[in-house]
Amino acid sequence: MSDAHLTDRRFDDGPEPLELTEEPIQLSTRDPGGAPRQRTARSRRRRIAWAAALAVGLAGAGALGTMGWRVAQEKDTRITSPDQVAGLTRDDSERARSTADYLRSGIAADIDLDRSFGTVYRDPADEKRSVLIFGGTTLLWQPERDLDTLFGLMGDETGRVTGLREVPAGELGGVMKCGTTSGEGGDFAVCGWADHGSVVMAMFPGRTVDAASALFRDIRAAVQTRG
Repeated sequence: MSDAHLTDRRFDDGPEPLELTEEPIQLSTRDPGGAPRQRTARSRRRRIAWAAALAVGLAGAGALGTMGWRVAQEKDTRITSPDQVAGLTRDDSERARSTADYLRSGIAADIDLDRSFGTVYRDPADEKRSVLIFGGTTLLWQPERDLDTLFGLMGDETGRVTGLREVPAGELGGVMKCGTTSGEGGDFAVCGWADHGSVVMAMFPGRTVDAASALFRDIRAAVQTRG
């Protein structure tokens, strides 16, 4: 059988012939530039993901760099107990020394310090407003956490510290917090500071939190040095 009669056959009752236009016919998933659309979308998402990861990585590196610089700056800290500080006079009586040693031993038992100290400072204007300060120096990776731990331990000894809040730490930086606790003479302010090289706490009988925090900054500026 010849194929000629097949090409001559007419289908008058069939559908209308397909009209071709000048628009290109899409025969694949490629875009006009020749790249597969799905692959282009994946590539775009991949670039966005890499950009986001890079941004996060750079931010993390910046944070680690800042922390490393802060640790290096604060780790070599020294604390002294001068005779006079912020208008107060060091109390070298046997009773004061015994109290200071008790506080020093207590904090050293809870935190592994390289050096610890405890001192009582007498207020010449009012004997009832002596300041008890104790703490020490060591490398602390998480100063605020360790300071909060000490506030919790102090609460176990003297009663819960209430109204604990962060206060300005001054030029030496780190974190400083103050609150109120109770003792034999009634409520009194208690403050503490911590940085990557030291942690110190103080009790302020007869003083408000605001007055105690200001005095504590002055004491810190006089007793703490670095380098």
